[in-house]
Amino acid sequence: MVPIVEDAGRQVVEHDLRSAFGQQRANSVARFAGTGTEAAQKEIVCQNCGGHTTFTGTLTATRCPYCATPIQRDDVHDAPDRLPVDAVLPFRLDEANARAEVDKWINGRWFAPSEFKKYNETGSFSSIYVAYFTYDATAVTDYNGERGDSYTVEVGDGDDRRTETRTDWTYVSGRVNNTFDDLPVLANSGLDEQKIKALEPWPTEHVRPFSAEYIAGHLSRTYDSTVGQAFEVAKSTMESVIDHTVRRDIGGDQQRVHNKNTTWYDMTFKHVLLPIWLLTVVYGGKPFQVCINGFTGEVQGRRPYSAVKIAVTITLAVLVVLAVLVAFAAVKGR
Repeated sequence: MVPIVEDAGRQVVEHDLRSAFGQQRANSVARFAGTGTEAAQKEIVCQNCGGHTTFTGTLTATRCPYCATPIQRDDVHDAPDRLPVDAVLPFRLDEANARAEVDKWINGRWFAPSEFKKYNETGSFSSIYVAYFTYDATAVTDYNGERGDSYTVEVGDGDDRRTETRTDWTYVSGRVNNTFDDLPVLANSGLDEQKIKALEPWPTEHVRPFSAEYIAGHLSRTYDSTVGQAFEVAKSTMESVIDHTVRRDIGGDQQRVHNKNTTWYDMTFKHVLLPIWLLTVVYGGKPFQVCINGFTGEVQGRRPYSAVKIAVTITLAVLVVLAVLVAFAAVKGR
C-alpha cells in the first residue's frame, strides 16, 4: 500500500522552534481554517473527468466525487505564511486489514446496538492524514524542596497504645536533565482528541520526507493549531515529566517541591502527517468515531450502548441470583 517514492538524498529536517514563533502571522489559521470572516475555499478541476470539487477549511486532499480520482489542493502547503509539511508516516495498514480491525473491535462490544454494528451500511470509513507537530527539547531544571522520610512510633498507654506514622522533612536542592524526542501533538480540530491520543505511540522513526505521492488517494488536512499553540500542549506534557523527574531525584517517601527553574535548549519541531483510518457512524443523532493507527493497527473509539441489551443482561443476572437463592433455600430446608 505504501507508494514507491524516490527519497534518495532527501532527509527529514527539523526546524528551530523559537524562529518559527516569530515567522507565523496571526491570521494564517483564520484564513485557511475558515475561522475568520471568510471561509477558505478553493475549487479544483479534476484532470481525469473535468468535474469541479470545492475544498473548504483545512482539507487538502480527497477523491473526485464523480470519478474517484485522487485530487489535491497544493496551494495550502506552498503558501508563504504556512509551515510546509516536513515528513509523512505512510499507511502500512491497507483498507481490508483496517476494516477487519474495526469489525473485531465493534463485535467485541456486546452492549453496542445491533444497528451500530451495520456500520458498513450507515458509516463513513476513510483513510486520512492528520496534521501533527512533533517537538524535541532538552530541559535543565534547578529545584529546591523537601524530602520526607516516614517512620513509625508507639504512642499511648494500655488499651490506647497504638502505632503512628510520622515524617522527617529534610531540605534538598538539585538539578535534573530531561531530553524529549518527537513528542507528538495533534494540530487538527474536529476529532476525538482523547481517543486519537490513545493511538500513541507513533513510530516516528519511520517517517519519510514529504512527497505529495504519499497522500494520493487519501484525505489529508493541514493544521488548525499553530506551531506555537500546539507547543503549549507539548510543554504541559514536558513539565509533567520534569516534575516526576524532580520528585524521583528528591527521593524519600514524600516530596515537597517549592521551586523549579527550567532552562530550555535545542528546541526544534517538525510538521508531520500521520495516518489514521477513521470510521464515523451517526447513531441516535450523535456521531461516534472509531479510529485506527494506520501504521500500528491500534484501535480506539466510542460506541453507543443498547438499552435493550443492558436491560436483558440485568434481568438475566437477577434471575440467576434468584435461582441460586431458591436452590440454596431448598437445600437448607431439607
